[in-house]
Amino acid sequence: MAHAVSVRLDEEAVGALNRLTSTGISQSEAIRSALVEAANRLYDMDSLAAEAKALEADEFDRAEMLAVAEMMESLRAER
Repeated sequence: MAHAVSVRLDEEAVGALNRLTSTGISQSEAIRSALVEAANRLYDMDSLAAEAKALEADEFDRAEMLAVAEMMESLRAER
């Protein structure tokens, strides 16, 4: 089901739309794709943040991370 939306674009958005449509896609497709990609990026960032938080709470993972960091530090050349 199609849903019509009306927006006012500023100069930056007009420029971005022009760059997208210069590839041969329609304005509608460019806008639809941009909205879907932006929403997916937000979801990906939220998922990544949740994964980082879970790893941070994982005591075994934190201990392993510290051990690797200590090993790497011991291998570093003296300055």
